Amino acid sequence: MANPTRSPRPRWSIYVPQCRQKRRTPEKSSFIPPRALLCTFAGSESWSNSSLLSVTVSSLLSNQSSPPVANILSSDSDNHETVKAPIDEEKDVGNHVEEIHSNERVPGHRGYYEKDGLRTYGDDEDHDHEPPWATKRILALVAQAFLWTGSQIPVYLLSGITPYIYSDIGAVDRWIWLVLAYLLTLAAICPFVGSLSDLIGRRYVSLLGSVLLIVAMIITGTDEDMDTFIAGMGISGVGAGICKLNSLTVTSELAPTRKRGIYVAILVFTIYLEILHPPIWHLGRYRLLRHPIFLFPPPRPNSRGLTKKEIIGEIDLIGGFLSISGLILFLAGFQWGGYQFKWSSAHVLVPLILGALLVFVVFPIWEIKFAEFPMFPSRMKQEARIFTMTLIITAISGANFFSILMFWPTQAFNVYGHDPVEIGLRTLPIGFAILTDCVIVLWLLSVFRGNNRELLIVSSCFMTAGCGAMYMAKRDNIQALWAILIIAGLGIGGIIVPAAVMTTIICPDDIITTVTALTLSIRVIGGCIGYTVYYNVFVNKYVPNIIKYLGGAMVTDLGIPNQTYIAEAIGYTSAALLPLLKTIPDIGDNETAYDIAVLAGQIAYQESYKWVYLVSIAFGGISILASCFLGNINKYMDDHVAVVMS
Repeated sequence: MANPTRSPRPRWSIYVPQCRQKRRTPEKSSFIPPRALLCTFAGSESWSNSSLLSVTVSSLLSNQSSPPVANILSSDSDNHETVKAPIDEEKDVGNHVEEIHSNERVPGHRGYYEKDGLRTYGDDEDHDHEPPWATKRILALVAQAFLWTGSQIPVYLLSGITPYIYSDIGAVDRWIWLVLAYLLTLAAICPFVGSLSDLIGRRYVSLLGSVLLIVAMIITGTDEDMDTFIAGMGISGVGAGICKLNSLTVTSELAPTRKRGIYVAILVFTIYLEILHPPIWHLGRYRLLRHPIFLFPPPRPNSRGLTKKEIIGEIDLIGGFLSISGLILFLAGFQWGGYQFKWSSAHVLVPLILGALLVFVVFPIWEIKFAEFPMFPSRMKQEARIFTMTLIITAISGANFFSILMFWPTQAFNVYGHDPVEIGLRTLPIGFAILTDCVIVLWLLSVFRGNNRELLIVSSCFMTAGCGAMYMAKRDNIQALWAILIIAGLGIGGIIVPAAVMTTIICPDDIITTVTALTLSIRVIGGCIGYTVYYNVFVNKYVPNIIKYLGGAMVTDLGIPNQTYIAEAIGYTSAALLPLLKTIPDIGDNETAYDIAVLAGQIAYQESYKWVYLVSIAFGGISILASCFLGNINKYMDDHVAVVMS
């Protein structure tokens, strides 16, 4: 409340408990709207219900009467009529009337109000300064490191051994679905993690994600057929989605906005601790023991005290069904086309067209026109251009991320040899580069206090150049590929996680989880579509190439015109079952004939994989253009903290 002894001039002073007021430069106006005068009460329904508002006159002229306070108090909170303040007509109103900033209610959240559309207050905590490093806060961040590391297991571990998987349990014709099942379920669960957290609490949702990851790894490690393996990957996608989303969200909420990049960079770097100090991380086998000990994350900032029935009623189940079912149909039709069925066949056209209608027509109409509680509220678009461009870049990076992550290990296996140790060494550069540049770009985001446009332009250029240069990969130039792989990894790593953090900086505090879920879903959906496109390109090049090179070598070099034997050799090569080539009568124990057949298969793979990377240049070009149109987020890089753990 203003000090009445400071100035002899008349001054209005507003006292509103549990509201932080932002002083603004006075404007020369004799009218003050009640909305600006009265501010928004934390938790009150109407002005008449509050007895806490006091409007006082600090110093009145002897011939001046008090303002019509009763009239002000009786006005509705949404009334925008103006009331003339008592002023001295001979004095400039700008000299003695202080305008109070209008703080808006968070829609549907009685206990919070917003400042400038982004910052949420109302819990009596200091959100404008970085809190001290209390034990509870430290342990909450440690728990997020466990969640993050666990969420990376399926994609980084299993993606590198897909040739061993389908050569062991078969089903080379549909192994692509072990990748798509993981990605689709991850994208499906992300929009609902926030509602689940309100239902049973963040702690138990995170524990559920960890349990699902453990169950999924047991299934995938013990199954004996591809269908069961695909089911296990679907379960792992749900667990990984929960753990990844909660780890990124909680870390972002606990970090000051300008240091959010540094906090998340440290989170990403923790996955390297297993290499730096293995004994500590051997405790990973006790996942279910360590999480209950460390995992006490802060409550979601938009928890509103709703009943469980009300929370369930706000879940957009119809939107989830339309998006996921449509995406599955669309990807199934796209993946079948030109490989298992003709593009003109009903088996391809029906799911392709129906899925496209559901995803790109019906789902948007439902969300915009009919959904009472849409999956992604319009309030997230505070900076529409930055937000939209970042999502486009995220989708493109997802496509290129999964093209490299899933295709390079199989290429290292099929083109350069089947030795497991050598394959592991060939895939190390891409994994290290991706995670390293995640850390670098996130750190620079905080150091530069923004400059997101420049960071994403550089990363997009690296991604496009590196992925496109993989077109040059041949059997005899593996040494030259190390630098190319590192460049591609640096580009991809500079986008996939940093883009998600950038969107949290420009969104309201109470929907950080929703925005993070959207960026993860967009990245994964972009990965699904991109991977399906790349796989279709690869298959349509591989089929004629394997017939040309392997079939031609068997006829001309080995003198084996028998079409049955040629078909068997092609089948064994495609399924990564090269030792079975020796069961073909005209090859047998003849090592020279065996080496010729293996070499022909490697050349066929080499000539097919390069088209995948050529197509990635088009995706990368879109990412570069989108980066150029980004706005900067420098003005949001302050010390504001979304969630304060007292």
